[in-house]
Amino acid sequence: MRVMWAPWRMAYIKKTRKPRGCIFCAKARERRDASNFLLHRGRHGFVLLNLFPYNSGHLMVAPYAHVKSLEALSDEAALDLIGLTNASLRVLRAEIKPQGFNVGINLGRVSGAGIEGHVHIHIVPRWNGDTNFMPLFAETRVIPEHLRTTYRRLRARFQQADARRRRDHSRSSVTIHRHASRRTSDVRS
Repeated sequence: MRVMWAPWRMAYIKKTRKPRGCIFCAKARERRDASNFLLHRGRHGFVLLNLFPYNSGHLMVAPYAHVKSLEALSDEAALDLIGLTNASLRVLRAEIKPQGFNVGINLGRVSGAGIEGHVHIHIVPRWNGDTNFMPLFAETRVIPEHLRTTYRRLRARFQQADARRRRDHSRSSVTIHRHASRRTSDVRS
């Protein structure tokens, strides 16, 4: 018989009641990103690791606004969530190289929303063969990497992506400024 260790799952198994308040609002407010596994903060939302993942790298993208559904968000906030989802997909592809993804939103308890008061997007990396007998017969999932390790790897990738985005934005601003200066000097001539 093989023994599979996943000691961090004990917190989930022993959990007898839901936390008070909204976990998304609390984590965004606390500013303890590493201990909350919060990977990235955007303008209208943030990305964090799921503490009880379906697979390694299972992320959640949530708005700062405490709303039940996407249609309650401003267009700008909804667009930011999609941008954060795209950034998350790029980071996951680069770092853990999944072969596919499940990306989805559960709206309402009947759809499977565990936290129905605060809309969020799930991103679950998938690999060929990642579904085995354990979930089917033993009602157990095996997550091969500790959450802290996954957090460190993905956080570094998000930071690299931010630095690249800032650098590219800075370059495009300089280019725009140069073109504007040329047009101004052409008008004066």
